[in-house]
Amino acid sequence: MNDDQLLRYSRHILLPEIGVEGQEALLGAKVLIVGAGGLGSPAAMYLAAAGVGSLVIADDDDVDLTNLQRQILHSAETVGRPKVESARIGLQRLNPLAEVVPLQARLDGDVLDEQVAAADVVLDCCDNFATRHAVNRACVKLRKPLVSGAAIRFDGQVSVFDLRRPEAACYHCLFPEGEDIEEVRCAVMGVFAPIVGLIGTTQAAEALKLIIGCGTPLVGRLLLLDGLAMEWRSIGFGRDPGCTVCGGESGS
Repeated sequence: MNDDQLLRYSRHILLPEIGVEGQEALLGAKVLIVGAGGLGSPAAMYLAAAGVGSLVIADDDDVDLTNLQRQILHSAETVGRPKVESARIGLQRLNPLAEVVPLQARLDGDVLDEQVAAADVVLDCCDNFATRHAVNRACVKLRKPLVSGAAIRFDGQVSVFDLRRPEAACYHCLFPEGEDIEEVRCAVMGVFAPIVGLIGTTQAAEALKLIIGCGTPLVGRLLLLDGLAMEWRSIGFGRDPGCTVCGGESGS
């Protein structure tokens, strides 16, 4: 690190759990963020500010006026522009040292595998089950840690799925694909603006911990937020031996 970096990241370096070695790990890390909306905005901002060297932001949507109530990475000036381009502008304004790679696409297939393979950590900040399950399958296949978050109305949840640990579950273990789970969206149900900030920043914290190798990640725990009562609950869960994505030899 040069003198400017030592000064910029000095409050991290002062923490014995991080230090110079941990900060250098962040500077050399690459994180894939799937979704540049309510969750992806605060997650990306804190990752960029913290010094993650390369951020790949994937989203196929454009900035809409209704997004600005909660998607704090975007602004009135970028309404109508691709979210990934708006994100690049905002993140480089926040930290010019961070490399930001915008991908205006809904990742799938070989392209998704390629991006997941190149990442150290993947953040699921999207808003639909199809993408969540596709990202999970890629992370299981390539043994990449996945930090998944969701928020709707006044409620939020976050967990970490890290198949580098033999006992760890995947997203499909917890939320099996194809089951009769109602998919709700902010456009229909609404969302309390700070909830996505609370969940997105928690995702960023978990990603930073994974990169640095400090603390205890949310592996095997689903953290639930009731924003109306402002109460957090932690629910433990395990790997499903019958999971069609990670269970038995089919997941290896």
